[in-house]
Amino acid sequence: MESLPITIQLFSLIGTLIFMAFIARLIVRGKLREEYSFIWIVCAIILIVFSAWRDGLTKISVLLGVFYPPSLIFLAAIFAIICFLVHLSVVNSKLQNSIKELTHEVAMLKKEVEDLETPDKFVPETKKHSNLT
Repeated sequence: MESLPITIQLFSLIGTLIFMAFIARLIVRGKLREEYSFIWIVCAIILIVFSAWRDGLTKISVLLGVFYPPSLIFLAAIFAIICFLVHLSVVNSKLQNSIKELTHEVAMLKKEVEDLETPDKFVPETKKHSNLT
């Protein structure tokens, strides 16, 4: 298999470095959490490795018994996407549970505030006795 021309290799390296700088900028600005940035940084490092190591994909595909080396990229990308989607589903489920609990707490607090704002509606037994003494 013919190796990549040096210009394509340079463009891919520069593009990947720009992508890593963009991820770093998103982290610094607080728009991307560190736990999610880890995946993007790993992807960028993998791209840098394959951009610098010209025959790396071919050698790895031969080791794994893959006939067409670019199909290995698609297989790895599909696997990574599935793992990321499962992770996001778990995070989403946790957030839904947290929202549900917070909604219950807010409803109970609103009820308590309403009870405090409307006097003589309901006077607990302990308050009746405390007023007599």
